Amino acid sequence: MSKEWNIETKAVQAGYTPENGAPRVMPIVQSTTFKYDTCQGIADLFDLKVAGHMYSRISNPTVEVFENKMAELEGGVGALALSSGQAASTISVLNICEAGDHMVALSTLYGGTFNLFRHTLKKMGIEVTFIDPEMSADEVKAVFKENTKLLFGESLSNPGTNVLDFEKYSAIAKAMGVPFIVDNTFPTPFLCRPLELGADIVIHSTTKYVDGHATSVGGMIVDGGTFDWTNGKFPGLTEPDESYHGLIYAETFGSAAYIVKARVQWIRDIGCYMTPQNAFLSNKGLETLHLRMERHSDNALALARFLEKHEKVTWVKYPMLESDSNYALCKKYMKAGSGVLTFGVAGGSAKAERLMDSLTLAETVVHVADVRTGVLHPASMTHRQLSEAEQLSAGVLPELIRVSVGIESIDDIVKDFAQALKLI
Repeated sequence: MSKEWNIETKAVQAGYTPENGAPRVMPIVQSTTFKYDTCQGIADLFDLKVAGHMYSRISNPTVEVFENKMAELEGGVGALALSSGQAASTISVLNICEAGDHMVALSTLYGGTFNLFRHTLKKMGIEVTFIDPEMSADEVKAVFKENTKLLFGESLSNPGTNVLDFEKYSAIAKAMGVPFIVDNTFPTPFLCRPLELGADIVIHSTTKYVDGHATSVGGMIVDGGTFDWTNGKFPGLTEPDESYHGLIYAETFGSAAYIVKARVQWIRDIGCYMTPQNAFLSNKGLETLHLRMERHSDNALALARFLEKHEKVTWVKYPMLESDSNYALCKKYMKAGSGVLTFGVAGGSAKAERLMDSLTLAETVVHVADVRTGVLHPASMTHRQLSEAEQLSAGVLPELIRVSVGIESIDDIVKDFAQALKLI
């Protein structure tokens, strides 16, 4: 029945159907292990012949509810919850890349993801080529190699708020025979539907809007079940896995091969699974996702319009501003602009820091995307490990302030920025 529900109803109801007399809200199953009646029952679990929970490093009933709901919200065949968004990014790549492989990613990625791909994966023997979003399709195709295994982008980049051209990049990925992986953290499935726009796999830092209250670190991978892993480029999914007695994921699990492999191979061995407590809190966050994302987006647009008219503000970037270069793409691919905007003030970095120190409602925090308004200076904080050239390539200017607009009264938010601007 839930497949027929609208997304607002799924956000509240999907993922868990209580039986007669069971708790209406899925409880926290704070147990590492699970009891079975026979040895054969556990043997079948280890051989992947039956579904079930054996150990909370791999799966857990509370976490499963959260996974099921995220899969339904994104429209995927399955989902895997992880300990962080960085873990989701890492496992999404390692599940199909190994030493000697190559991947292509947009240069406008979140600084932590950029560092992961540029430096840490390089140590594992995985090479990445970063591409400028303004490159033509032919220019992008030219950087692909015989060993290229995926194309990676963000639906709405952090912090640059660049909207991904889904039509362009999904066509490139299909032409080159690789999966298109999209980080949908900022829009969430309520504002943007990557799997319906040509993506094959979606990831999230659920720490952000999914949880929504700055309480729970987590990540999520959702498998769209749309990619053909049998095209000859992905032996990890089409050749026998010796650790499961020669099981072949693509043959055994069909459209869910990717997400099953990620769980039973990578999470089994690496152990970066989400905790039941964080899954419980994040699932509670999803119940109000649609309400919060509407308010975040409305407030952000109102603040962007105020800042755009202020004489001390040199530029404002928010995709739902008619003056923004991403306005057409945002209207095409998203319901609204989400709650993050960036702007610059006259006087550069020093003035930006003074303005931030003068805010009273908005706090300077490293976190982004929760109910409280927060500000950040990416050049000196989240992107400080990047060189100046790398920062500029990611859209991080010295004077750039990132605002995570909360759900407080927009009048109070605007007043706070107005009084701070008077002081610089």
